[in-house]
Amino acid sequence: MKGCLIVSDDVFAARAVEPHGPAPQTPREYDLIECLSSLLPGFEAEASGHDKRASLPVDALHALHEHGFDAAMLPRDLGGGGFGHAPFGQMVRMLAAADPALATVWVMHVGAGIGLAQLTRRTLGTWYADAFLHGERFANALSEPASGNSFLNPQQEATPVEGGYVLTGAKRFVSGSEIAQHLLVNVAINGVPAFFGVEPDESVSIIPIWDTLGLRGTRSQLLSFDNTLLRTDRRGDAPEPGHINAIGAGLPNISLGIADAALAAAVRHARTRIIKGQPLAHQQWVQYEIATIHSGIEAAGAYTRQALSQADLGRSHDAFGPAKLLANRIAVDAAQLAVRIGGASGFLRSSPIQRHLRDAQAGQLMAYSTEVLSGVIGRQVLGIEEPSAAEAET
Repeated sequence: MKGCLIVSDDVFAARAVEPHGPAPQTPREYDLIECLSSLLPGFEAEASGHDKRASLPVDALHALHEHGFDAAMLPRDLGGGGFGHAPFGQMVRMLAAADPALATVWVMHVGAGIGLAQLTRRTLGTWYADAFLHGERFANALSEPASGNSFLNPQQEATPVEGGYVLTGAKRFVSGSEIAQHLLVNVAINGVPAFFGVEPDESVSIIPIWDTLGLRGTRSQLLSFDNTLLRTDRRGDAPEPGHINAIGAGLPNISLGIADAALAAAVRHARTRIIKGQPLAHQQWVQYEIATIHSGIEAAGAYTRQALSQADLGRSHDAFGPAKLLANRIAVDAAQLAVRIGGASGFLRSSPIQRHLRDAQAGQLMAYSTEVLSGVIGRQVLGIEEPSAAEAET
């Protein structure tokens, strides 16, 4: 890995517990976490500017690559560091506390890059893995305007042509698409989902509607595909057990990072705001509310770490959904409390509190949304059979 000091296994000793996660298990994990900690102040200092300008944090993304964070997540059999879901989640949470838009774009880049490398291994070998290791940019183009949360069950049918298929349609919320050299795209072929790698050309264009409330630095654009060729040699197999699910692991940790930042902002304000001669922190209602949010963040964080650790042991990824639901909700609760404690000053554009409030809302909307997840989990607890695909779309 480039950029970060790597110590040898024989000098690895017991380490202090890192924030928001267990002690790293290997020297490489420790060194990468240490490296990320040194980068975070610079990322955080730029976050507000990227939010105001709705600009991509390109320099930070390049820094993550140069310091070996991309390579760390690629499986070992594809030439990477082979890090699992748990250390990835810890790094995403740390990043999101500094700049959640940066964390989101990075999660989608890693998810698309590793996803394509895993899915096309049989047809392309290590071609996408090599591109990923060399710093080329990837983005997910999975969600359709008319398919809601069903991003893994596309409704847009691809038309067969010589050399593959063509797609005419649109994909929305493609984070980092403006700098992406490779897209992970899914389509329906005879009603069955299929995955392809696409290198954008003149048939792929951006529909200029980007103007969101939160996570503005992701620039998650709407892409139009006009008879875009989906090459047969770029087609991937179906996901397999054991594949890294970077997006599933990353999404709850983005919200946890936002919750961490919102709680920290609330605590800073409560300690420094003087009301009738005493810091606001001395008021009992503030103490009670802070305790509730702190406990909620710890609980959601513990559940998320457990879900990721189970995935690294080769078990089901099913707990990623409840982890996202818990994290999404506590992020919103933490941001709302920060506004209450911050009062009118939290509404000022100069305050980070208003950004935390806007960013926290975005996690709830990312697929699967909190409403969809609540329905899935509620049906499971109640023993109600899942609806068919046709019923789910009505």
